[in-house]
Amino acid sequence: MDFSRRFEDAFRIMMDIHGKDGRKGTPIPYVAHLLGVCALVLADGGDEDEAVAALLHDTLEDHPERLTRKDIEDRFGPRVRELVELCTDTSREYAGGPKAPWWQRKLAYIEQLARAGPSALRVPLADKVDNLRAILADYRRLGDDLWSRFNAGKTEQLWFYASLVTAFQQAGMAGPMFDEFGRLVGELEQLAAGAK
Repeated sequence: MDFSRRFEDAFRIMMDIHGKDGRKGTPIPYVAHLLGVCALVLADGGDEDEAVAALLHDTLEDHPERLTRKDIEDRFGPRVRELVELCTDTSREYAGGPKAPWWQRKLAYIEQLARAGPSALRVPLADKVDNLRAILADYRRLGDDLWSRFNAGKTEQLWFYASLVTAFQQAGMAGPMFDEFGRLVGELEQLAAGAK
């Protein structure tokens, strides 16, 4: 694949917006997650729009004051904006500050994914695969202490990931990355069942 200036622009914006962020409760730079999602998208056959969306997928949720929906569409086109929106669990009106309650956001997000077609789900699926890989690595090290870093605890997180499997299935998602996601969810459930 030959990357255009759009990809380079998205990379620079990602670094500008997220370059000083860290992953929750860790010293890991947040850009490691964004690059990991982009790598998963490209390894799964994603195109440049999907790769750009992967780099920017958390901007509307985490830094909407720095990059708006209009900014994304003006710079990268409507498809990239739609893909980023599909990865976002905040409302279209969210412009920063306090977010809606966790349950409300996650229920809406799950419904949003279940209604999407499989061709639009590569980026959100890659996001969740990368998140689960990190959660599992930390869970093996920290046990149930891990859950204190999140806005919702163990029971809620297990429900969320199991519900995502169903949502992706309802949307018609299939393939190696979805298979990996299902395995990771099963592994998380097994670890959680055995944790003291």
